[in-house]
Amino acid sequence: MKKTKRKRGDRRDGVWLRDLDALHAIVPYLYPNRADNEAFISERIDLGPIKEYLEKKNADNQGEPYKFFQVLVAAIVKTITLRPKMNRFIQGYRIYQRNNLTMGFVVKKEFKDDAHEALAFIPFDPDTNIDVVHRKMVDEIHSCRGEEPDNSTKGMELFKKMPRPILRAAMWLMRKLDFYGRVPESLVKADPDYATCFITNLGSIKLRSGYHHLSNWGTTSIFVIIGEKKLRPFYDEEGNVTMKETIDLGLTIDERIADGYYYSRTIKLLKYLLHNPELLELPADQEVDYE
Repeated sequence: MKKTKRKRGDRRDGVWLRDLDALHAIVPYLYPNRADNEAFISERIDLGPIKEYLEKKNADNQGEPYKFFQVLVAAIVKTITLRPKMNRFIQGYRIYQRNNLTMGFVVKKEFKDDAHEALAFIPFDPDTNIDVVHRKMVDEIHSCRGEEPDNSTKGMELFKKMPRPILRAAMWLMRKLDFYGRVPESLVKADPDYATCFITNLGSIKLRSGYHHLSNWGTTSIFVIIGEKKLRPFYDEEGNVTMKETIDLGLTIDERIADGYYYSRTIKLLKYLLHNPELLELPADQEVDYE
């Protein structure tokens, strides 16, 4: 992200957009809660091109295999880098351009009912490509599955020991600090609710994709749900049907950060990258022709 000198009204994690048109400047006052301003988009992705790409990518790979989840994250990183309005957030009635691009997700330590979960939080630079995403995600997942709890979990463990009246007062104070962007960085530096995009892979636990709400806590404006892989029918222009392996994506977006046309072109770019995954070898900030 482009670095600018911090001015009065800017936050640690974002620059206040002072010169927006009147509509976007006033909307946060009319509709102040993120969870009340959700636009839900559902897309079905043909996995054929991704499967072919992964087979080639893993053919000579001696380490951890490349996976669909990493391809999707790389595609989201490139999409948001090229479509910077998607890296905005609203807090304290103001719209901010985020300083960094980050992805958050939950890591199950073991696939058991009583297994604990860890919170992953990964920053990405404009020169990120699929190889960088693969390396960072493998390292983060291994770290999350270790014995040491993540930073956010440590903070929650501290709060949960408080008596109920004190905890309620502490949460009131935290929300006030959240409003002004003053929550101690030590508590939220790895909180996925402060990420550019929060991703959940329901397909890994054999569930379909669907709607997931946004949160009024934090700054995350995008939530992506990955569904289970399934064979589904595809119809050509003549009505002929072909069965293809597909995956459904559900995207919940804060509709206040941009307009419908911007969202439409953003989704078009994301789908184009997933249908042409070799483009993810390029740096995230390198333009592609998807029109």
